[in-house]
Amino acid sequence: MADERQHRQVFHPSMNAISRFSIALAVMVVAALLAGLYFYVRSPYATGQNIVVDQPVAFSHRHHVSQLGIDCRYCHTSVEESAFAGIPATEVCMGCHSHVWTDAEELEPVRESYRTGEPITWRRVHNLAGFAYFDHSVHVNKGVACTECHGEIHRMPLVWQAESLLMPWCLDCHREPEGRLRPREDVFETEWTPDEDPRELGRRLVDEYDIEARTDCSTCHR
Repeated sequence: MADERQHRQVFHPSMNAISRFSIALAVMVVAALLAGLYFYVRSPYATGQNIVVDQPVAFSHRHHVSQLGIDCRYCHTSVEESAFAGIPATEVCMGCHSHVWTDAEELEPVRESYRTGEPITWRRVHNLAGFAYFDHSVHVNKGVACTECHGEIHRMPLVWQAESLLMPWCLDCHREPEGRLRPREDVFETEWTPDEDPRELGRRLVDEYDIEARTDCSTCHR
């Protein structure tokens, strides 16, 4: 009897199948969670891509750029010399709106800012991670157009982020810049079309502007 009790099976044989099923299920759940996380961080919900950001004033690039023909540099004054493109001061807005649309209700925040000296609190649309460094002046002076990163912003009634701004998107350009370049004098032309094959033009500009396909970590992470 003692030997029989000693060798009696503790668990039912079906527990083997249950154990195998539980392990397989756990692996699948973990894999599903990782896959879900992978797709989530690349989704527009996480990146902000194609989502219109509400602003204190509904500024239309389509109206100001495409319809009125205002150059990007009129408002973004430091884009050629600084890492930051610059946000126009209220005085820049009032340079025009002290003469046109002077009583428009939607422009009251601009007039109030001008009266009080308190800047308008614009909400950032293209917001890179804090550990990523981006210099507008470097890209502009190497022949990278505004529309390359901001999309057809000249057609946007309200601004949204046209690209994901994720690292793979940046690296695609850094690895093959020749497909995304134009002459410096045409960087701010929103309706620009090349007079020659874009790839041939790009390869020529890579040499002319001494562009290196830099993909080392320190290029963007400093």
